[in-house]
Amino acid sequence: MRIVTGEEIERILTYPALIDALREAFRADITVPLRHHHPIPQPGAEAMLLLMPAWTSGHGSFLGCKLVTVFPDNSKVSKAAVLGSYALMSGETGEPLAIMDGTVLTRWRTACASALAASYLAREDASHLVMVGAGALAPYLVRAHASVRPIKRVTVWNRTRGHAVRAAFALSLGGLEVEIADDLEAAVREADIVSCATLSATPLVRGKWLKKGCHVDLVGGFTPKMREADDDAVKKARVYVDTRAGAGKEAGDITQPLKKGILKKTGIRGDLHDLCGGKAKGRTKPTEITLFKSVGTALEDLAAAMLVWRALA
Repeated sequence: MRIVTGEEIERILTYPALIDALREAFRADITVPLRHHHPIPQPGAEAMLLLMPAWTSGHGSFLGCKLVTVFPDNSKVSKAAVLGSYALMSGETGEPLAIMDGTVLTRWRTACASALAASYLAREDASHLVMVGAGALAPYLVRAHASVRPIKRVTVWNRTRGHAVRAAFALSLGGLEVEIADDLEAAVREADIVSCATLSATPLVRGKWLKKGCHVDLVGGFTPKMREADDDAVKKARVYVDTRAGAGKEAGDITQPLKKGILKKTGIRGDLHDLCGGKAKGRTKPTEITLFKSVGTALEDLAAAMLVWRALA
């Protein structure tokens, strides 16, 4: 069995290759049970243990499972909030093949899933990205979006300005024009794409701020109590999700509007299976507002792990 480090994953993966692998995975026959959530009581914010299995079938098949912990207060001890390991096995024999750095794998697949959605939903001329949140995932989201749309300007906003400064500096080294926003409303009003990766329990992005043609990418919230965009944003947008089963049960940005009757199940225009398989239309006109909500799916982890394993082989 091989141990695959985060450094190896960083060397192997590219945004275009992983976006293509995810596109094919959402078209393929992959079994993905609904993930297990186990709350872990903590003195501060409640932590969470997630178990995420998935497998392919037939000759050369794979079986994988990600073990993820989410400790929201980890920033207080200078550690990432989301940590994990990925176990990849043979789908024919169950033989363990590799243990991979699940934290790095998660950042890559999460960002590339958002970019995959944006390839169908964001305007083709989208050039200004506003990044809400400056955690470990933010640089990956920016670079992934920039691989599918001609992003020339990036604006970073974070509650703690120093974190935004650090994220902006790292991104500027990659050749992007990056600025810091102190006024979130003003930044969002100018954005072609708004990407949110926070652990907020209350909406940060308001529908009244969104200009015509904007695409909203909501990544951070993963429980029914978490929100990154308000009800008005949901009302104004054509709404899409990564998976109906996951987002419809776990994402506060979807479950709360559904409960209030602001969003109907038929109002979810499609998920990534529908978009990649041609069963749902993406953006239909330049002026419409689109919204994509992801909570993550084990299909994405398996697709990323398979891509890494084949590159190593």
